[in-house]
Amino acid sequence: QVQLAESGGGLVQAGGSLRLSCAASFRSCSNCVMSWFRQGPGKERDFVAAISWTSGRTEYVDSVKGRFTISRDNAKNTVYLQLNSLKPEDTAVYYCAARFAGFGNFRSLDYDYWGQGTQVTVSS
Repeated sequence: QVQLAESGGGLVQAGGSLRLSCAASFRSCSNCVMSWFRQGPGKERDFVAAISWTSGRTEYVDSVKGRFTISRDNAKNTVYLQLNSLKPEDTAVYYCAARFAGFGNFRSLDYDYWGQGTQVTVSS
């Protein structure tokens, strides 16, 4: 069983920045993919970014490219999502997710473990 714990959400003005963290309880993650999803009010949970734990390969949804950066610290078993140039439409609950499978097909149903979510609110 893997536990994920997000932190770092909050209220920020448009144009501001936040850094989200996701601490994972696994001891090793030789083939896992860590990702961030978000769910806005009345919307479905959508993919935001992913990172391969071993290679560091990353993937982003087009709407956040150039603004968000996903990274990981293998020693701390932690994944980060740096959010820059935030817009009101980025307002959502952000979820960390993990799966032990290949890199690709970033659908929420492909993930085995989820955190509880952290709220990000961007005011205009």
